[in-house]
Order: sequence, then structure tokens, then C-alpha cells
Amino acid sequence: MSAQNRRFPAEWEKQQGILLCFPHSGRDWPGKYEAIKWDFVEFIKKVSLFEQVFLIVADQKQQNGVTSLLEAAHINLKKVSFIVHRTNRSWMRDSGPILVYNDGKREALNFNFNGWAKYKNYQLDRHVPAKVAEFLKVPLTQVMYKGKPVILEGGAIDVNGKGTLLTSEECLMDPRIQVRNPGFTKADYEAVFKEYLGVTNVIWLGDGIEGDDTHGHIDDLCRFVNEDTIVTVVESDPSSHNYAPLQDNLRRLENSKLETGRKPKIVQLPMPQKLEFENLSLPASYANFLILNNCILVPVFNDPNDRHALNIIADCFPDREIIPINAIDLIWGFGTLHCLSQQIPE
Repeated sequence: MSAQNRRFPAEWEKQQGILLCFPHSGRDWPGKYEAIKWDFVEFIKKVSLFEQVFLIVADQKQQNGVTSLLEAAHINLKKVSFIVHRTNRSWMRDSGPILVYNDGKREALNFNFNGWAKYKNYQLDRHVPAKVAEFLKVPLTQVMYKGKPVILEGGAIDVNGKGTLLTSEECLMDPRIQVRNPGFTKADYEAVFKEYLGVTNVIWLGDGIEGDDTHGHIDDLCRFVNEDTIVTVVESDPSSHNYAPLQDNLRRLENSKLETGRKPKIVQLPMPQKLEFENLSLPASYANFLILNNCILVPVFNDPNDRHALNIIADCFPDREIIPINAIDLIWGFGTLHCLSQQIPE
């Protein structure tokens, strides 16, 4: 198929729904599973007010239990479609399919999830794209390059739907740590992005934020908010581990160009104060917001910068409701709203 046929739509384009996966074990949130269940119920409730929730559950027993929780929270069950499939984890941004338009029709892409090239237990997650594609009745395409499967997580990329993609060198180009595609060059990735996502222009950022288990996912760093505007997180404390890499990313963005040849408009978003638990630094970021039809869900962290971040994001999306979601428990799993979800374009 020619590259020109495919287009990865921007997240703000019309969506049919959001893919989520209800956690069936607390392994990603040690000691917090009871709280996490109710955090998920609240997340589902907010999404269901705006669009359909496609909710993966491990089995019929879990579906029955989750249904009881949703009923207790007065969630309209007609807005929730259950997909029964056992998973290793719940991070649908990365293990779920990426849906693109191919000649105007939807196509699900399987980017061969491998546990972020870090964890051994991902075999169940590998089947999520096929299961979701079957449920949605859309064709599934295995992403290949030079005869080999390509590994890429949805959290590693962000697009404006017009031909420009954001990603980070730390995630895709580090030759030693969490190597997804050994030997890949930038030109190799850009060829894959062009063929499968319709991307003609790639903006490469440098390093991700401290504590990021994925080793540099872009959805904790910067996001398109419209076709020519990018919000990017900056750290105001020069003593912070994040200060220098985020300043470097800001400079890269200021020197970047869109597919039109014009410079993007850059909006700066603050970082919350450092969140630590025991000896871990948690990757809390306001950039992990989720765009829905008519609404933006924004992770907040009981932090003085919550209000500033919400105001900045509200200015970026003047025609959408801005709803904060407390992510203090969720971030203990090293990700929040965007990491846990995957949009299903209409």
C-alpha cells in the first residue's frame, strides 16, 4: 500500500470512544489496588459523559464485579462496551492498537508491544490489538519494516494529523537501554512513520523526564494542542534533574518546523513539584492529559502548579471543558490518564 493512503488523525479529531483496561491485579500499583479501582471508576465515569468507553476486562467474573462498581457510581452502562481479554497490564496507549485512516477507512495497526523492551511478561498484552480490531470490526495490519516487525508504543509519538510527528531520542534512539528496534536509525523510523502514519515531518526531542519507566515517552513531555501549537513541560527549579533536559527540548522545539515549513507556536507548561515515594522519583506530568470530544481530562497532583497548568491547558482548548482528575494514586504506576487510554477515531 502506498504511504499516501494512510493518515494518523490528531487526538482532537472526532472520536468514537476511548479504549481502557480495568486492572485485574495490583502489580502496577503495589499496595494501592483498592484505591486504584475507584480511580478507574471515576476515569470511566468522566469519559462516559462525552463518548463511548471500550473497556477490557480479564473475564466474566471481573466484568460482573466492575459492572457493580460502575452501577454504584451511577455510570450509564450503555456508554460502556466490555471486551473480554486477559492482559498483563492496563497501559492501553502502548499495548493497544493505533487506529489510522487508510483511504478514509479505519485500520488498526499492531506495533508488536514488547513490554517497553524492559519487562518479560507481555505475551497477553501482545494480543490486545487483534482483540480490539475484531471487536470494532476493522482490519488489523502488522507493522513491518525490511521484513521485520517494528516495535513502537503509542506513548512514544504525538501527531498534529497534518503530517508532523513528535518523538524523543531517548526513547527510540538509545543504543543501550530499552532498545525497541536494534540498529534502527532516524531514517528507518521516519520511513515507518511515513508508510504507516502518513507522517512527512518528524520533530525529535532529546530526553524524557526523571522516573519515566518507558525511557522517554513523548506524552509526558510535549503534545500538539492544534495543528500548529505545541505545549511542552518546563522545570523552573535549576537544581532539578529535569531542568536541563526540558530546557534542551524547549530549544529544539523553538528551532523546529512544521510540515508547512512554518515554526510551531510553543506554549510552556509547568512541572509539578517532585513526587517521591521511598527511593523512587515518580514521573508526574501535566502533559499526560487526554483529549476527548468536547473535553480535556487533566491529571493533577495536589500541587500548587495544578491551577496554573489547568489554566494554560484551558487557554489551549477554549471550546472544550477542562476536567481535573486526581492522579496521586495513578502515578504510583508510573503513568496517568494518557498512558492508560487509547482514542478510537470515529
